[in-house]
Amino acid sequence: MKTALVTGGSGEIGKAICLRLAQDGHHIIVHAHNNIDNAQKIVKEIITLGGSAEAIFFDIGNHWQATTQIKKILEKYCVQILIHNAGIHNDVPMAGMKKEQWSKVLDVTLNGFFNVTQPLLLAMMKPRWGRIIAIGSVAGIMGNRGQVNYAAAKSGLHGACKSLSHEVASRGITVNVIAPGIIATNMTNDQFSKTMIEQLVPMKRAGNVNDIASFVSFLSSDEASYITGQVLSINGGMA
Repeated sequence: MKTALVTGGSGEIGKAICLRLAQDGHHIIVHAHNNIDNAQKIVKEIITLGGSAEAIFFDIGNHWQATTQIKKILEKYCVQILIHNAGIHNDVPMAGMKKEQWSKVLDVTLNGFFNVTQPLLLAMMKPRWGRIIAIGSVAGIMGNRGQVNYAAAKSGLHGACKSLSHEVASRGITVNVIAPGIIATNMTNDQFSKTMIEQLVPMKRAGNVNDIASFVSFLSSDEASYITGQVLSINGGMA
Protein backbone atom coordinates (compact mmCIF):
# COMPACT_ATOMS: atom_id res chain seq x y z
CA MET A 1 0.00 0.00 0.00
CA LYS A 2 1.41 3.36 -1.04
CA THR A 3 0.40 6.68 0.52
CA ALA A 4 -1.21 9.30 -1.73
CA LEU A 5 -1.69 12.93 -0.76
CA VAL A 6 -4.44 14.69 -2.71
CA THR A 7 -4.44 18.46 -2.27
CA GLY A 8 -7.83 20.02 -2.78
CA GLY A 9 -9.24 16.57 -2.15
CA SER A 10 -12.52 17.87 -0.75
CA GLY A 11 -13.81 19.28 -4.08
CA GLU A 12 -15.69 17.35 -6.74
CA ILE A 13 -12.68 16.44 -8.87
CA GLY A 14 -10.60 15.86 -5.74
CA LYS A 15 -13.20 13.48 -4.32
CA ALA A 16 -13.29 11.44 -7.51
CA ILE A 17 -9.49 11.19 -7.45
CA CYS A 18 -9.46 10.15 -3.78
CA LEU A 19 -12.06 7.45 -4.30
CA ARG A 20 -10.31 6.05 -7.37
CA LEU A 21 -6.86 5.94 -5.76
CA ALA A 22 -8.38 4.31 -2.66
CA GLN A 23 -9.95 1.73 -4.97
CA ASP A 24 -6.45 1.12 -6.35
CA GLY A 25 -5.34 0.13 -2.85
CA HIS A 26 -3.55 3.27 -1.67
CA HIS A 27 -3.82 5.02 1.68
CA ILE A 28 -5.35 8.42 0.95
CA ILE A 29 -4.58 11.67 2.74
CA VAL A 30 -7.43 14.02 1.83
CA HIS A 31 -6.30 17.64 2.04
CA ALA A 32 -8.73 20.51 2.50
CA HIS A 33 -8.62 24.11 3.63
CA ASN A 34 -12.18 25.41 3.87
CA ASN A 35 -14.22 22.28 3.06
CA ILE A 36 -13.35 20.42 6.23
CA ASP A 37 -16.72 18.66 6.49
CA ASN A 38 -16.48 17.43 2.89
CA ALA A 39 -13.01 16.00 3.49
CA GLN A 40 -14.18 14.12 6.56
CA LYS A 41 -17.15 12.72 4.64
CA ILE A 42 -14.83 11.50 1.89
CA VAL A 43 -12.63 9.78 4.46
CA LYS A 44 -15.66 8.04 5.98
CA GLU A 45 -16.85 6.96 2.52
CA ILE A 46 -13.46 5.48 1.65
CA ILE A 47 -13.30 3.60 4.95
CA THR A 48 -16.88 2.35 4.52
CA LEU A 49 -15.89 0.96 1.13
CA GLY A 50 -13.01 -0.92 2.72
CA GLY A 51 -10.23 1.56 1.97
CA SER A 52 -7.80 3.51 4.13
CA ALA A 53 -7.88 7.29 4.48
CA GLU A 54 -7.42 10.27 6.74
CA ALA A 55 -7.87 14.03 6.40
CA ILE A 56 -5.50 16.94 6.85
CA PHE A 57 -6.33 20.64 6.92
CA PHE A 58 -4.16 23.65 6.09
CA ASP A 59 -3.89 26.65 3.80
CA ILE A 60 -1.75 25.40 0.93
CA GLY A 61 -0.87 28.97 -0.01
CA ASN A 62 0.70 29.56 3.40
CA HIS A 63 4.27 28.27 3.28
CA TRP A 64 4.63 27.86 7.04
CA GLN A 65 1.35 25.99 7.44
CA ALA A 66 2.05 23.71 4.49
CA THR A 67 5.59 22.77 5.48
CA THR A 68 4.57 22.22 9.10
CA GLN A 69 1.82 19.81 8.11
CA ILE A 70 3.98 18.01 5.56
CA LYS A 71 6.59 17.39 8.27
CA LYS A 72 3.88 15.80 10.40
CA ILE A 73 2.84 13.58 7.49
CA LEU A 74 6.44 12.48 6.91
CA GLU A 75 6.73 11.40 10.54
CA LYS A 76 4.20 8.67 9.72
CA TYR A 77 4.38 8.04 5.97
CA CYS A 78 6.53 8.19 2.90
CA VAL A 79 4.25 9.92 0.42
CA GLN A 80 4.96 8.31 -2.96
CA ILE A 81 1.96 9.72 -4.83
CA LEU A 82 1.21 13.44 -4.79
CA ILE A 83 -1.79 14.83 -6.64
CA HIS A 84 -1.73 18.63 -6.68
CA ASN A 85 -5.38 19.39 -7.33
CA ALA A 86 -5.77 22.45 -5.10
CA GLY A 87 -6.54 25.63 -6.99
CA ILE A 88 -8.86 28.59 -7.04
CA HIS A 89 -10.03 31.12 -9.58
CA ASN A 90 -11.14 34.73 -9.25
CA ASP A 91 -12.23 35.79 -12.71
CA VAL A 92 -12.17 39.40 -13.83
CA PRO A 93 -10.68 41.21 -16.84
CA MET A 94 -7.13 42.28 -16.04
CA ALA A 95 -7.97 45.97 -16.48
CA GLY A 96 -10.19 45.71 -13.41
CA MET A 97 -8.18 43.11 -11.51
CA LYS A 98 -6.95 43.93 -8.01
CA LYS A 99 -3.52 42.89 -6.80
CA GLU A 100 -5.14 40.63 -4.21
CA GLN A 101 -7.06 38.79 -6.93
CA TRP A 102 -3.84 38.17 -8.83
CA SER A 103 -1.79 37.14 -5.79
CA LYS A 104 -4.31 34.83 -4.12
CA VAL A 105 -4.84 32.72 -7.24
CA LEU A 106 -1.09 32.32 -7.73
CA ASP A 107 -0.51 31.66 -4.02
CA VAL A 108 -2.87 28.68 -3.95
CA THR A 109 -2.44 27.21 -7.41
CA LEU A 110 1.24 27.78 -8.15
CA ASN A 111 2.99 28.65 -4.88
CA GLY A 112 0.96 25.91 -3.22
CA PHE A 113 2.57 23.39 -5.54
CA PHE A 114 6.00 24.43 -4.28
CA ASN A 115 4.88 24.56 -0.64
CA VAL A 116 3.73 20.93 -0.68
CA THR A 117 6.00 19.30 -3.27
CA GLN A 118 9.40 20.63 -2.21
CA PRO A 119 9.39 19.17 1.33
CA LEU A 120 8.21 15.77 0.03
CA LEU A 121 10.89 15.27 -2.60
CA LEU A 122 13.84 13.90 -0.61
CA ALA A 123 11.64 11.32 1.14
CA MET A 124 10.09 10.34 -2.21
CA MET A 125 13.54 9.84 -3.74
CA LYS A 126 14.64 7.24 -1.17
CA PRO A 127 12.46 4.35 -2.43
CA ARG A 128 13.22 5.42 -6.02
CA TRP A 129 9.53 5.37 -6.92
CA GLY A 130 7.19 8.33 -7.02
CA ARG A 131 4.36 9.93 -8.92
CA ILE A 132 3.67 13.67 -8.97
CA ILE A 133 0.60 14.73 -10.90
CA ALA A 134 -0.64 18.30 -11.09
CA ILE A 135 -4.10 19.23 -12.29
CA GLY A 136 -3.55 22.04 -14.79
CA SER A 137 -6.10 23.54 -17.15
CA VAL A 138 -6.89 24.17 -20.78
CA ALA A 139 -6.72 27.86 -19.77
CA GLY A 140 -3.01 27.41 -19.11
CA ILE A 141 -2.59 26.20 -22.70
CA MET A 142 -5.03 28.34 -24.67
CA GLY A 143 -5.64 31.27 -22.34
CA ASN A 144 -9.10 32.54 -21.53
CA ARG A 145 -10.71 35.97 -21.25
CA GLY A 146 -11.15 37.09 -17.67
CA GLN A 147 -8.68 34.51 -16.38
CA VAL A 148 -5.27 36.12 -16.77
CA ASN A 149 -4.41 35.26 -13.15
CA TYR A 150 -5.71 31.69 -13.40
CA ALA A 151 -4.05 31.04 -16.76
CA ALA A 152 -0.76 32.43 -15.46
CA ALA A 153 -0.91 30.14 -12.43
CA LYS A 154 -1.78 27.06 -14.47
CA SER A 155 0.75 27.66 -17.24
CA GLY A 156 3.37 28.28 -14.54
CA LEU A 157 2.38 24.96 -13.02
CA HIS A 158 2.83 23.28 -16.41
CA GLY A 159 6.35 24.68 -16.73
CA ALA A 160 7.29 23.81 -13.17
CA CYS A 161 6.29 20.19 -13.67
CA LYS A 162 8.17 19.89 -16.94
CA SER A 163 11.35 21.20 -15.28
CA LEU A 164 10.91 19.10 -12.13
CA SER A 165 10.50 15.98 -14.26
CA HIS A 166 14.09 16.42 -15.48
CA GLU A 167 15.40 16.77 -11.94
CA VAL A 168 13.86 13.59 -10.51
CA ALA A 169 13.60 11.21 -13.48
CA SER A 170 16.74 9.29 -12.52
CA ARG A 171 15.19 8.58 -9.11
CA GLY A 172 12.20 6.77 -10.57
CA ILE A 173 9.82 9.69 -10.04
CA THR A 174 7.53 10.83 -12.83
CA VAL A 175 6.00 14.30 -12.98
CA ASN A 176 3.07 15.04 -15.25
CA VAL A 177 0.20 17.47 -15.69
CA ILE A 178 -3.40 16.66 -16.55
CA ALA A 179 -5.01 19.68 -18.20
CA PRO A 180 -8.81 19.38 -18.09
CA GLY A 181 -11.14 21.30 -20.33
CA ILE A 182 -14.78 21.79 -19.31
CA ILE A 183 -15.61 19.21 -16.66
CA ALA A 184 -19.16 18.95 -15.34
CA THR A 185 -19.17 20.16 -11.73
CA ASN A 186 -21.43 22.45 -9.74
CA MET A 187 -19.07 25.33 -10.55
CA THR A 188 -18.90 24.79 -14.31
CA ASN A 189 -22.61 24.06 -14.57
CA ASP A 190 -23.20 27.67 -13.54
CA GLN A 191 -20.59 29.03 -15.97
CA PHE A 192 -21.25 27.11 -19.17
CA SER A 193 -24.60 26.62 -20.86
CA LYS A 194 -25.24 23.61 -23.09
CA THR A 195 -25.09 25.89 -26.13
CA MET A 196 -21.77 27.35 -25.06
CA ILE A 197 -20.29 23.89 -24.50
CA GLU A 198 -21.42 22.77 -27.95
CA GLN A 199 -19.69 25.81 -29.44
CA LEU A 200 -16.44 25.35 -27.54
CA VAL A 201 -16.00 21.58 -27.40
CA PRO A 202 -15.71 19.50 -30.59
CA MET A 203 -17.21 16.50 -28.77
CA LYS A 204 -20.25 18.72 -27.94
CA ARG A 205 -20.32 17.80 -24.26
CA ALA A 206 -18.56 18.38 -20.97
CA GLY A 207 -16.32 15.75 -19.46
CA ASN A 208 -16.95 14.25 -16.05
CA VAL A 209 -14.85 13.94 -12.91
CA ASN A 210 -14.19 10.25 -13.47
CA ASP A 211 -12.49 11.08 -16.77
CA ILE A 212 -9.89 12.90 -14.67
CA ALA A 213 -9.75 10.33 -11.87
CA SER A 214 -9.21 7.38 -14.19
CA PHE A 215 -6.30 9.13 -15.89
CA VAL A 216 -4.80 10.00 -12.51
CA SER A 217 -5.08 6.32 -11.61
CA PHE A 218 -3.17 5.31 -14.74
CA LEU A 219 -0.43 7.91 -14.32
CA SER A 220 -0.04 6.81 -10.69
CA SER A 221 0.54 3.19 -11.68
CA ASP A 222 3.59 1.16 -12.65
CA GLU A 223 2.19 1.02 -16.18
CA ALA A 224 2.95 4.75 -16.61
CA SER A 225 6.60 4.51 -15.54
CA TYR A 226 7.92 5.83 -18.88
CA ILE A 227 5.61 8.85 -19.08
CA THR A 228 7.03 12.02 -17.55
CA GLY A 229 7.29 15.73 -18.23
CA GLN A 230 4.03 15.77 -20.16
CA VAL A 231 1.00 18.08 -20.19
CA LEU A 232 -1.85 15.74 -21.11
CA SER A 233 -5.15 17.31 -22.11
CA ILE A 234 -8.58 15.89 -21.31
CA ASN A 235 -10.82 18.37 -23.07
CA GLY A 236 -12.96 16.76 -25.76
CA GLY A 237 -10.75 18.12 -28.52
CA MET A 238 -10.61 21.79 -27.52
CA ALA A 239 -6.86 22.08 -28.18
